[in-house]
Amino acid sequence: MVLEDGDPADRQTTDASDTGFFTFANVIPGKPYRVSIAANGFEKWQSAPLQVAAGQYLELTGVQLKLSGATSSVTVYSSTEEIATQQVHIEEEQRVLGFIPNFYVVYDAQNAVPLTTKLKFQMALRVSVDPISFVGAAFLAGVNQAADTPDFQQGAKGYGQRFGAVYADGLTDILFGGAILPSLLHQDPRYFYQGTGTVKSRTLHALANPFICKGDNGKWQPNYSSMGGDLISSSLSNLYYPESNRGAGFVFENFAISTAEREISSIFQEFVVRKLTPSAKHQN
Repeated sequence: MVLEDGDPADRQTTDASDTGFFTFANVIPGKPYRVSIAANGFEKWQSAPLQVAAGQYLELTGVQLKLSGATSSVTVYSSTEEIATQQVHIEEEQRVLGFIPNFYVVYDAQNAVPLTTKLKFQMALRVSVDPISFVGAAFLAGVNQAADTPDFQQGAKGYGQRFGAVYADGLTDILFGGAILPSLLHQDPRYFYQGTGTVKSRTLHALANPFICKGDNGKWQPNYSSMGGDLISSSLSNLYYPESNRGAGFVFENFAISTAEREISSIFQEFVVRKLTPSAKHQN
């Protein structure tokens, strides 16, 4: 496989894997390239000029290698799993202001493919152990310490308890709502950015996110994963919150708060966050 643009210094070559998958990295954005493919027993194939934007993952389609001296053809294509892996890699580079994780949003929604169970757990783990997740938990624990909530004691021990509770809340929420339930129910835990249409349609799309999600079959369906994850996380908090902060009332109160937070977060995702995420600005 050869990637070239007329400049010998910018010429790349690579071999396809056993499954026919190949990739080129370090491509200059906006520059016209052609991909040439040659294989023993086949006629050489060359693509039309291709251009990519910064941060874009472009799938090469329409590749057909004709047998030498025959009229038959072979179509070369990437598997869905390989495409999903590349797309997740791009999403894991998305950070608001360059440092805050923004992994769970798809900006190129039209070309998105379903995540495998492995990728769902990979993303959940990546968010859980990201340094910013610990920093955020530490900050929120400080806020809760100042507000004296939940009803832990004050002092260093109380701050440690609040930090542990905040981090545990986030960890159980992302594991159940972002990996376990989406895998069992075959749902996609990501937010699919709309980006076009009227302000009203985009607002309704964002507000529906906590309640409607895209299934692995590509169809929209009730977001049992997100709602179930919030309920399970709130229920598990009964194991480590003070006795005065336990019970069904607190579980549904925390569920309502989580839902409201998702509504606000989705609105910001639709109208603000992309502008603050450098790697996402040039994605489709």
